[in-house]
Amino acid sequence: MTKTPILYCHCAYAKVVPQETKQAVLSGLNESGAAFEAVPDLCEMAARKDPALARFASCGELKIAACYPRAVKWLFHGAGFPLPEEGIQVLNMREQSAGDVLGALESVENS
Repeated sequence: MTKTPILYCHCAYAKVVPQETKQAVLSGLNESGAAFEAVPDLCEMAARKDPALARFASCGELKIAACYPRAVKWLFHGAGFPLPEEGIQVLNMREQSAGDVLGALESVENS
């Protein structure tokens, strides 16, 4: 069974996610041994229409640790790479605790 890909946004430019939450999620991902891809900032990637977004959008299933789900979906849409209606879960590091985000990501790795 193929594991669901994980995308982690460090929110380097907008700085809307609490630093301690970002660090805890990133540390937890590193310690877990889970395969994930980290990007500096999805907002910046969308502004540049980075073709890497097309690769993420075409995964079919994807877990994204970032900020507000609606904002993330609009970033992909605005860049010309809309996310599919199903199979995508955006974990909101602005509002969820690092433990909640890591728990959701861990459940992905164990499925």
